[in-house]
Amino acid sequence: MSKMFILARIKIIFPLLILLPLQGSLSGCASLSTSPDPLEPLNRRIFGFNQAVDEVILKPLAVTYQELTPEPVNQGITNFFSNLSELSVIANDLLQFKLKQAASDSGRFVINTTLGLLGFLDLATHFGYPKNYEDFGQTLGYWGVGSGPYLVLPLLGPSSIRDTAGRGVDGFFDPRSYVAGNDDVVLRWHVITNGIYAVDQRASLLEIEKVMKTAALDPYTYMRDAYLQRREYLVKDGNVPTQEDEFDELFSDLE
Repeated sequence: MSKMFILARIKIIFPLLILLPLQGSLSGCASLSTSPDPLEPLNRRIFGFNQAVDEVILKPLAVTYQELTPEPVNQGITNFFSNLSELSVIANDLLQFKLKQAASDSGRFVINTTLGLLGFLDLATHFGYPKNYEDFGQTLGYWGVGSGPYLVLPLLGPSSIRDTAGRGVDGFFDPRSYVAGNDDVVLRWHVITNGIYAVDQRASLLEIEKVMKTAALDPYTYMRDAYLQRREYLVKDGNVPTQEDEFDELFSDLE
């Protein structure tokens, strides 16, 4: 692993881990005001910035990508990145003592990596190994850590203090993080792979975006509520009442 990658992860995780003990009191303040979003003015500004970047750069790339890429190739790329995430899922299965699920997800990873040609083909689903979603933010939630205030991250979108810290930890389970070479090579590798991943994920949301624009008077509120409900659903393994089925669909492709 490169020194650059390690330092980047430490810079992301360390200040957020310091904030985690404080997030309970922040959440308490939020509950007193009946708002999950005490940072809403700042979040809305970042949301507006993200929307502008999306309209100018990411969405046009996603539309072009979807138009030029044959559906089997498009789905294969989505499957490939999903397969890479399985190592993080398995690690968080174990951290939550979900041993049966860890065995299933391990089988899924082996099948798709070998018979599925590095994950481009999702054969495991057809063999009875369903896709599960686990990350370190969910693991923290499983052990009782509250989500803390809702956050909108520049370029990355909806999150929370807990889930942002979780992103940094999950990065250590990403096989792409262990590419050998000098820092310039590693930097180019991350730019290329993350760029492809971002465009592929954005393309998968083009149809859902039409539904959101039709249903939502305030896109910011819609995205916030969708994210928070989806995260609660995942942390509690579905043992919560759900309000809108499209909320699950909106964020399932981003896990």
